[in-house]
Amino acid sequence: MNRIVFIWLFLLTISARVSLFSISSNESETFLTSIREQDTLKENQSLYTGKIWTNKYHRIIGDQFLFSNYFLPGTVSTNGKTFKNLLIRYDIYSDEIMIPVNREEILQLNKEIIDSFAINFENKIYKFTKIQEDTLNGLKGYKGYFYVLYKQESALYIKYNKEISPNITEKSDGEFIQTHKIYLVKDKIVHPITTKNDLYKALNADNVQIRNYLKNNKLKVSKKRPESFIPVIRFYDSISQ
Repeated sequence: MNRIVFIWLFLLTISARVSLFSISSNESETFLTSIREQDTLKENQSLYTGKIWTNKYHRIIGDQFLFSNYFLPGTVSTNGKTFKNLLIRYDIYSDEIMIPVNREEILQLNKEIIDSFAINFENKIYKFTKIQEDTLNGLKGYKGYFYVLYKQESALYIKYNKEISPNITEKSDGEFIQTHKIYLVKDKIVHPITTKNDLYKALNADNVQIRNYLKNNKLKVSKKRPESFIPVIRFYDSISQ
């Protein structure tokens, strides 16, 4: 009798174990995703401060985001700590960063605690830094996130923005139009750059020397390609030391 009871209990235990692990692949993935989300929230708890984002621009053609309205791989740095393996999106109309909290909610991060962030788009990493209005003399009255294109003795920044066109129709209240401004920082003074002559003037360098450098290296400078300014600034930094 005892032997029969023992066998019955043994078979019952095996049955329970089988039922525990015999879940569908979808259920398993859902369970693991839930665990991962909880672990991520716990690890990034200090970053998840801000307010729930809502889209106020349903009737505007296009979107307010840089590069894509999809969330892109990136990092965010706050108070000296860098949070990696994030999905972020940069609203350049409102100059705000957001991250998904779960499948239904999106969080607009608290700008006060953010020092910098980076976005990976099309295999290129774009690094942004937050500039306070009292950080640089030439940008008083303005603050926000700037793309760091170059930073050595001098620095080159791009400020991306989107504006809403005033074209109102029955179907829309306008259209998002992307713009950007270029700033050269030299000796802690900011110089807006709209043409290559602005660049030469801001550098206060020997124009003949710079032009010869561009000619000898077959380089062209254009505002449409702000990265084309980098060789000129790097050359200036090398000869001004």
